[in-house]
Amino acid sequence: MNNKLIPSRESVLSEDKSHLDDLYQRISTYIDKARFNVVTTIDREMLKTYWKIGKDIIDAEQQGSNRAKYGQELIANISRKLCENYGRGFSISNVRNMRQFYLEYDLLKSEYPIHYTVCSESQAPEFTSNLGWSHYRELMRVKRLNARAFYEIEASRNNWSARELQRQIGSLLYDRLAKSKDKEGLLALSYKGQEIIKPEDAIKEPLILEFLGLPEEHQYVESKLEEAIITNLQRFLLELGKGFAFIARQKRLTLDNEHFYADLVFYHVILKCYVIIDIKTKRLTHADLGQIQFYVNYFDQEIKTENDNPTIGLVLCTDKSDAMVRYTLGEKTKQIFASSYQFHLPTEAELEAELKREIKDFKQHSLKE
Repeated sequence: MNNKLIPSRESVLSEDKSHLDDLYQRISTYIDKARFNVVTTIDREMLKTYWKIGKDIIDAEQQGSNRAKYGQELIANISRKLCENYGRGFSISNVRNMRQFYLEYDLLKSEYPIHYTVCSESQAPEFTSNLGWSHYRELMRVKRLNARAFYEIEASRNNWSARELQRQIGSLLYDRLAKSKDKEGLLALSYKGQEIIKPEDAIKEPLILEFLGLPEEHQYVESKLEEAIITNLQRFLLELGKGFAFIARQKRLTLDNEHFYADLVFYHVILKCYVIIDIKTKRLTHADLGQIQFYVNYFDQEIKTENDNPTIGLVLCTDKSDAMVRYTLGEKTKQIFASSYQFHLPTEAELEAELKREIKDFKQHSLKE
């Protein structure tokens, strides 16, 4: 008898374990998908329910007294009765939010950029995204409909938690991306979210680094700021935006036996190119632009492959002059960028002032041309 034809006990056990693992993975996938679908269905039904509660409260107010006090008493009374039967989820503030939810998403009357289908039975919107009640409570704080629609699209597309959505709203992401957009570009942001087609679409101005927990006025050395970014790399990637994948820190570039080091290197999976970020803790200088241009040229000639698009260079600095960037880089301004950064969440007044400054600078540049 040829023993080689008889499988060993170990091989049989190994094969059985492999089959068991495969079966387990398939079953786990079913369970995880089912749980996700259950949670999503519950979220959608609760959103529809809260919308209908808000509608009924508005209808009751319109049928009752016109006094504001009546509306407050109505909400307080209905909240008390709901809490007795259904728990703390129906506090006065939450019921008030439900009332506001109906007013903000009365989609039969509003010109909201996102097109919802409407349930014929209840006239309530069919909320088909993966967002829950906590997300919509944050979205309702955004009063500009175009900006709100943008955040709704991006939160759903990127699976933002409610806390991350709150942070993106607080950092005025829509306004930072909208600064360089014309009217058509603004409409696209509201109806489609952020689309990255060309390099400048991936660049934000300014970058908000409040998550580093660093005081605004402190004098930092670049290595310390870089260390803080690496420590908070996941949040830094979220701030950079979609498409960025981390490649290296202090990437060594060797030329004629002399070594140079690029601070941070990423690859942008949408634009199909390397992105080099150089960190400065001072106002931008022409020497900084020359340095990043050297890095970009090196990558384009020595590292990128024929399948990669031209490398993008980005200098992060505390302040910059757009005129200096144009005159120093010339045609390279489509490949090399400079963005300021700050360690606190901006106000709309700050962004408005910055926008006016950029418009003035652009007009002066256009007149000279």
